Amino acid sequence: MLPFFLFLHLLFSFTSAVNSAAYTPTDYILLDCGAPSSSSLVSEDGRKWITDERSKFATSNSENASSNFRATRQDHSVTRVPYMTARVFHDKFTYSFPVSAGLKFLRFYFYPVQDSGFDGATSFFSVTANNHLLLKNFSAYLALSAEDGQPASLIKEFMVPCFGTEKLIVTFSPSPNSLAFVNGIEVVSMPKELYVKHQEDSVSFVNSKIPFDIPDATAFETVYRLNVGGGAVENVNDTGMFRTWRDDSPHIFGAALGNVPSRSNVRINYTNDTPAYTAPAIVYTTSRTMGREPHINENYNLTWNFQIDGGFRYLLRLHFCETQLEVTKAGQRVFNIFINNQTAQHDADVIYWSGGNNIPVYKDYVLLIPNEGQRKQTLWLALHPSEDVLAIYRDAILNGLEIFRLSNLDGSLAVPNPEPSLSVSPPLPSVPKKKKGCSLVMIITIAVFSGGFALSLIICVFIYKHKVRRVKDLAVSEPKSSWAQLPCPSNSTCATSVSLLPSDLCRRFSIVEIKEATLNFDEQFIIGSGGFGHVYKGCIDGGSTTVAIKRLDSSSRQGIREFQTELELLSKLRHVNLVSLIGFCDDLGEMILVYEYMARGTLRDHLYKTKNPPLPWKRRLEICIGAARGLQYLHAGVKQAIIHRDIKSTNILLDENWVAKVSDFGLSRLGPTDMFQSHVSTVVKGSVGYVDPEYYRKQQLTEKSDVYSFGVVLFEVLCARPAMIPGLPKDQISLARWAKICLKRGSLESIVDPNLMGDISPLCLKKFGELAESCIKDEGIERPIMNEVVWGLEFALQVQESGNMNIVYMEGGDEVMKSFSSQTSPLKPGRGGGGGTTTDDDNEELFSVSGGKASESGSTISSVGRSVTRGDLDRIKSETVFSEIMNAKGR
Repeated sequence: MLPFFLFLHLLFSFTSAVNSAAYTPTDYILLDCGAPSSSSLVSEDGRKWITDERSKFATSNSENASSNFRATRQDHSVTRVPYMTARVFHDKFTYSFPVSAGLKFLRFYFYPVQDSGFDGATSFFSVTANNHLLLKNFSAYLALSAEDGQPASLIKEFMVPCFGTEKLIVTFSPSPNSLAFVNGIEVVSMPKELYVKHQEDSVSFVNSKIPFDIPDATAFETVYRLNVGGGAVENVNDTGMFRTWRDDSPHIFGAALGNVPSRSNVRINYTNDTPAYTAPAIVYTTSRTMGREPHINENYNLTWNFQIDGGFRYLLRLHFCETQLEVTKAGQRVFNIFINNQTAQHDADVIYWSGGNNIPVYKDYVLLIPNEGQRKQTLWLALHPSEDVLAIYRDAILNGLEIFRLSNLDGSLAVPNPEPSLSVSPPLPSVPKKKKGCSLVMIITIAVFSGGFALSLIICVFIYKHKVRRVKDLAVSEPKSSWAQLPCPSNSTCATSVSLLPSDLCRRFSIVEIKEATLNFDEQFIIGSGGFGHVYKGCIDGGSTTVAIKRLDSSSRQGIREFQTELELLSKLRHVNLVSLIGFCDDLGEMILVYEYMARGTLRDHLYKTKNPPLPWKRRLEICIGAARGLQYLHAGVKQAIIHRDIKSTNILLDENWVAKVSDFGLSRLGPTDMFQSHVSTVVKGSVGYVDPEYYRKQQLTEKSDVYSFGVVLFEVLCARPAMIPGLPKDQISLARWAKICLKRGSLESIVDPNLMGDISPLCLKKFGELAESCIKDEGIERPIMNEVVWGLEFALQVQESGNMNIVYMEGGDEVMKSFSSQTSPLKPGRGGGGGTTTDDDNEELFSVSGGKASESGSTISSVGRSVTRGDLDRIKSETVFSEIMNAKGR
């Protein structure tokens, strides 16, 4: 009886919500796909659905084109309607919905359950609507695996134009050897000109004065819809279109959450320009501001970041409403809006726009995100108090945000599937079930094959014993694979044949094993790409071991040499701070390397342009020490020194325990062969921003070239910004140059990552800065060797752990307090932004830096500490040093 009353309560609540909604949809279809016609189809939000069984909306004639499916396992987070049943498509299948003219919300509900009757994890398919390609080779399973928390169900929301016809035609097309499915389909109309207004200046193109008009033929995909400063708003609490508004806090960058003011019993006064259906009142009564401290607000940006796909235009709708009692007049709160490090709006003033308190207003901005070859890119939105207007409140505000992807000229909205989550292993390929009638044939076949194999083995052993002496004396007349086809000079590291690699250190995989590990090189498991080809995440040994598999593109000649170098070096190197090579494959002309899988990705993934939380200073130090030990081993721990030649933050990988490992030895060279040779003469290679200037000038490679690159990485770790940012002023483009300038001025604190404020001991910061500076000296002879770098970092860690966080006592008396300030930029590089333009890609060669103008960058940190002279470190010898280390365990 209780469920019946609960149902009545939900139905009453829903009816009340619909009756009081600002908009009543003229087209409203809820299709519970695969549900039996006899069941009651009311979802928990009180909405009534209909089955698609023998539905008038289904136009496909073939009865074999689809089938019904009912899940036997219900995740606690999904509702019975519409998720527990599905329509599974074996062939192309079309729905046709009669609708009125205009844009329509089209929502697909997916629950990719893995069940005995159907496996949603292996389902790949495409979807079109009115000739717009919405999804291509889409996997709901992979889409969910990339979501935070890995939810069990997914809703994809689109807006599809229906102007030329009064029909919405939706077609599902399974990918080859796969099936398509959908659990529910929702079609809802919307008010005319809700998102598309053919009015002058209704949409602003970011950083351009050219007006932008969205064509009627444009389709949209909802990427994000956020209730800023408030909790989630469920679909039944929307304004009649059943949109869901999410919490914005997961997208706030860093710890700068700002302030969330609250005021109850606020009546929102909608206008003709902002009708009541634009957004629910709860969106406009909640907001996020920077806070009440103007001197703090002036030194940071209130910033959000979002993962999006390149190659599309995006529409950003920002919702504003001033409800706070203290802000009542124009000019009291004025701020700037920056999107992807570009100025979208100067001197934004909500009261000036709206005309008063409690009156909502929104602004639309369109931004083109170029396709830079990355699977995902970061879209930044930042607010900062205007510096040109003397406003009473040095503050900014935002109430709501919607982000839509706009279809291309060919009508496509399709994007690649997201990368698999670190915790999700690729499903192992299933073995097709054979018919029972074939079992006898299989037994006979296996028996004959086994006998033949045994006989062949005996013959091979006999031949081997008689021919082994001759084989040792013969040269290899014909190479077996592409590895041996590359001509190598005698002094090159690729002179050794692959066949001579030690089998106990390097395993040889067959192409069958590699294809099984990657599901035949399924693009869904690509975790990295570069000039060499792709890197796949895969599983070997029956799924028990996760590995990274690098496959060389057959068109890359330079990559062949680099692969050869990496294979022969890594197969002979074993160190806890070097990425381990597990094996290789050279079947059928393939060139494939198999490495240990590094679960936490690259060091750069945890410094900037990332959704990962900022690393504490102690962990950063430990990572630097680990990477330095890896380089120390390459330079001094092997018979002949190895020069890496491409040290950068993306070539330092982190395992699940945060152990740092140096990777990517494709550009590595053997060092000088004897004590009378100081360098190796070679063509300059490396990554822009990290290359030793002395090596660039003289084309003479030494171990000190790696030291320089590592010094840049040290500053990258300290400042959380890229090595190069072309759009900044000349002195700030190169991190190495900018760090030198700041150190010379005595203002290193001004470029330290703000997330480290209060986390670094002043003496530790001093020692770390001096060490990093010594690594990037112009002349190699002035730089330390890696043994000294390791020691210096360990000493910095000991100083940090000694607890001198506030006042450090040295000879000569107490420390003095110093404070620093700096100007702000639209998106501070030191806070992880760097904008949308860097030249730190893995496959980038020297030297392609474009100049440009940008605002000065910087950040703020307080420091307690007097200056320690360079001689302090030089005078401290081992006896003195060990007396200063309070915790010897780190040694």
